[in-house]
Amino acid sequence: MFSWYREISPTERRTFWSCFGGWGLDAMDVQMFSIALPALIVAFGLDNSEAGAIGSVTLVTSALGGWVAGALSDRYGRVRILQATIVWFSVCTFLGAFVQNGTPLFVLRALQGFGFGGEWAAGAVLMAETIRPEHRGKVLATVQSAWAVGWGAAVLIYSLLVWWLPGEAAWRVMFGVGLLPALFIVYVRRAIPVARPHEVTRQTPVPRSGGLLGIFSPAMRRVTLVGALLGVGAHGGYYALMTWLPTFLKTERQLSVLSTGGYLAVIIFAFWCGCIVSAQLLDRIGRRKNILLFAVCCVATVIVYLFLPLTNAQMLVLGFPLGFFAAGIPASLGALFNELYPAGIRGTGVGFCYNFGRIASAGFPWLVGHMSESMPLGRAIGIDAALAYSLVLVAVWLLPETKGRRLDVDRAANVDATEPPTAPFRCACA
Repeated sequence: MFSWYREISPTERRTFWSCFGGWGLDAMDVQMFSIALPALIVAFGLDNSEAGAIGSVTLVTSALGGWVAGALSDRYGRVRILQATIVWFSVCTFLGAFVQNGTPLFVLRALQGFGFGGEWAAGAVLMAETIRPEHRGKVLATVQSAWAVGWGAAVLIYSLLVWWLPGEAAWRVMFGVGLLPALFIVYVRRAIPVARPHEVTRQTPVPRSGGLLGIFSPAMRRVTLVGALLGVGAHGGYYALMTWLPTFLKTERQLSVLSTGGYLAVIIFAFWCGCIVSAQLLDRIGRRKNILLFAVCCVATVIVYLFLPLTNAQMLVLGFPLGFFAAGIPASLGALFNELYPAGIRGTGVGFCYNFGRIASAGFPWLVGHMSESMPLGRAIGIDAALAYSLVLVAVWLLPETKGRRLDVDRAANVDATEPPTAPFRCACA
């Protein structure tokens, strides 16, 4: 399953661990909010709509951060932008430990979103352009599995803190721990050499207009619009489900924080397994078939999990397929989006498609909170998530298959020229 790791060069491995660690720490900081949400509602007297708005603003600003970071990575290099975004979201999470009401929390979550979205855009393109084509799907989906690692770390930290500390102190200390990812920059700076953009050589022409003009040029417009729709469905389903799931388990299923953690542990482990299985399928059956498979299964699983009158034991069992199938779509996007764009606008295109989905999907957590005022929370989550995953089915039919496509740069900005690869391949990074 992980035989590809033995076939890649030391520089590819260091880049993999840098991107894996950055994404995992990003997930840890982001998921802290969802896990602490029930406590924040009590501490600040928030209603569900207000709590949903705080979750939504993070998605909006993360989309803006992804656009900006993607464009900046085309200009200044992937590694520098990756470093800057990790520091940004770490500091914003840390400052959240000191808020006294919902307003500053809203502002800090908005600021955190810029780093959150930017980290994925820079890291995904860096990894895609560094790894050889035959392993690109496997490696990028494995990097995506770091989300489950960071998510699990957030659940574990909060469960331990709730056990040791009084309620409000627990979430404040947890947000304080969010500063730790900034220390990871020390490793990133040492692991990946940084090259200048002018050191990159290109094999194929880049559209004359860069940035947003380039990705909306006549040749790229259709790809960009459909890719953005795919991002909406993928993110909308995930965030409608995962933002509110801890609250659903606590309020409607009457589970304690520690019991909720047990349910979440099953879903998180399943999410990791889904990423790894998706990683294998991407390079075997292709990007489109893999996304279609997981999207159909997502719709079916969400309907069963949230609409049928299940016992707590049955919910625990079904938590595995819920997390498993939710993983397959985001695990596929890194490879697919990178392979749709030429080098000069790749960061911009990947950042736009992935993060436009976050802007549009920002309405889903808010909509769940709003709908839950007139219906059970579980039903509101299920309707929104099933609708979002249905958009994925539409979008993926309209995109080309990109399996095995070679990226159009033959010299990686993050690869040391003195280090030969273990096998002939073309890697690339701007």
